[in-house]
Amino acid sequence: MTGEKLHQLLLDKWGRSYGVQLRRTKGRIYLQVMWKYLEQVSFPLTETEYLEHLNAVANYLNAWGTTVQVQNYIEQTKERPRLGKAVSIPLDLGDRASEWIMDET
Repeated sequence: MTGEKLHQLLLDKWGRSYGVQLRRTKGRIYLQVMWKYLEQVSFPLTETEYLEHLNAVANYLNAWGTTVQVQNYIEQTKERPRLGKAVSIPLDLGDRASEWIMDET
């Protein structure tokens, strides 16, 4: 998956270039589709910065082998990002989770 492909997935599903972020919570990693989007005047990134960020996120998804999970989730979910509520996509890293998640001390 590339950042461009991830962008197209977001556009196809919700019609907007939503921001995304990776979050770790309670020993799990999530891809969160945020409620702010590129087409808003108040969006904090330029189009170039947004696409660079999507490429970086896509690189993690590729390394973790979770691109199909993300694509299927986005295509099938009935959720949509709305003010104050992100769409959280749990990423199943399988046996490799310990390579990516360090215990909090």
